Amino acid sequence: CIKTSILQHKFPNLENPLNCALSELFCIISKSFSLMGQSPSTAGTASELNRREISLSNRFISRSFPVVAPVGLNKEACLFEKFAGGRDYTSDLPDDCLAGIFQYLTSGERACCSLVCRRWRLVDGQSRHRLSLNAKAEILDFVPSLFVRFDSVTKLSLRCDRKSISINDDALILISIRCWNLTRLKLRGCREITDVGMTAIGKNCKGLKKLSCGSCMFGAKGMNAVLDNCTDLEELSVTRLRGVHDITELIGPGAAASSLKSVCLKELVNGLSFGPLLIGTKMLKTLKLIRCMGDWDKILETMGSTSTELTEIHLEKIQVSDVGLWGISNCLKLETLHIVKTPECSNFGLVSVAEHCKLLRKLHIDGWRTNRIGDEGLVSVAKHCPNLQELVLIGIYPTSLSLLALASNCQRLERLALCGIGTIGDAEIEFIAAKCVALKKLCIKGCPVSNTGIEALAWGCPNLVKIKVKKCRRVTGQVADWLRERRSSLAVNFDEGEIEPLDGSSSDVGAQESGMEFHPIVSQVTMADAPSSSNNRFTMFRTKFGFFAGRNLVPCAFRRWSNSDNITRSSM
Repeated sequence: CIKTSILQHKFPNLENPLNCALSELFCIISKSFSLMGQSPSTAGTASELNRREISLSNRFISRSFPVVAPVGLNKEACLFEKFAGGRDYTSDLPDDCLAGIFQYLTSGERACCSLVCRRWRLVDGQSRHRLSLNAKAEILDFVPSLFVRFDSVTKLSLRCDRKSISINDDALILISIRCWNLTRLKLRGCREITDVGMTAIGKNCKGLKKLSCGSCMFGAKGMNAVLDNCTDLEELSVTRLRGVHDITELIGPGAAASSLKSVCLKELVNGLSFGPLLIGTKMLKTLKLIRCMGDWDKILETMGSTSTELTEIHLEKIQVSDVGLWGISNCLKLETLHIVKTPECSNFGLVSVAEHCKLLRKLHIDGWRTNRIGDEGLVSVAKHCPNLQELVLIGIYPTSLSLLALASNCQRLERLALCGIGTIGDAEIEFIAAKCVALKKLCIKGCPVSNTGIEALAWGCPNLVKIKVKKCRRVTGQVADWLRERRSSLAVNFDEGEIEPLDGSSSDVGAQESGMEFHPIVSQVTMADAPSSSNNRFTMFRTKFGFFAGRNLVPCAFRRWSNSDNITRSSM
């Protein structure tokens, strides 16, 4: 139940009658929950339900609840009857106050409350701004009545599982007419929706600010219809859009060119169709390209001169080289950069970014053990990016040279993650403990560190509040317990389990805090089979992204990495 203090804090000037109303409110909610827990045959007759609704809808009259509360509530109900004196104090609560109380309940609890009386049902429907529906085809007949009740919905989520038939264009057109004031729309697995339905969304829901669609079948025409009509659209997220069959079906910014601020493209076969959209969006601040096929160098190079407001860029498992990073380096306001499993990016591109993007605060690098990003690039980051606060390094080989530069120049570094790095040992951890005075969170995963290095953290890093050590075979549980005793304020998360894929997914410093998820790599890496020239870039890209072509159709070009470091038999 809701605590009285929540409402008293929000409305401190209300007198004791409010306490009476709250007590009655708690009792009614409890009884409604118990009613929902009974079988239909014991829930009460229709006449009993009608009497309850009538008694609650009138003011200052005696009321009677025919519902029998569970044994644990009998004493509470008796105390309530004595305290309330048979008076319906909930009727004194304004609708806005009742709606405010409902905001603290879960969706299921609100559904139970809506069965208490007509007034509660009405207030619940009018105060619901967020609605999530199981978007099966069967809900078509219920769409009109559903949105007559919930007429204030501004955030709508429509999801359908793979085994079911989703809603079609007819249902989406009805929804667009009823919910003309939608600001957020999420579509998941709605495979029956075509360009016709999305065109209706664009024409009827012109106030849309956020659109997210995944595993849908509409194409470029439907997407362009939304972009051409929704002048306030700020966020666009597209995942596995299967209706864009040809790269020649281009998607432009339309009327959203001046309002769109965030674009996320994920797992698109023809993702380059969104090129005109990315280039034409002048106020874009966040760009995420994740597992999208095609060569992105040209688009990123062009965006460097057109999208000057970019502050956050995520590049993960896409075909991009130093040319693309050079284009990104022209975004002088860049603060967050993720370079994850892009094997053609090297020190040259990172140096270019560091020299120009001096406001960089968060940097994530997963080198995929290609050994193309190392000390040269990190030293440049340390030299030109003094505001760096978060650094995540996975599958690369920095030495004490770059660590010295980072610790000396990046005095504001607060979060550091080192995952699957064979060159990080006790000496490097001791150096970090001595020099990184601002460090608050440290994650060490799959590195050849021993108890000696971990012990150094007992005296160094005075601001450290959390440390996570995973998959480091030479670190034992005894030193973790000792560190907890030595620094009682330090949260120590230690796991000495077997080696897992070193993708940084369990790093608090890295993926989880940034909201980005690192997925296990499909193939395994070795430098021996890597393509040596830029002419083979597309072949290399298709090899690494063989999951687009089916699991056993394209052989992996990269084989198992050697056991030179202590992370043997670990998949990248």
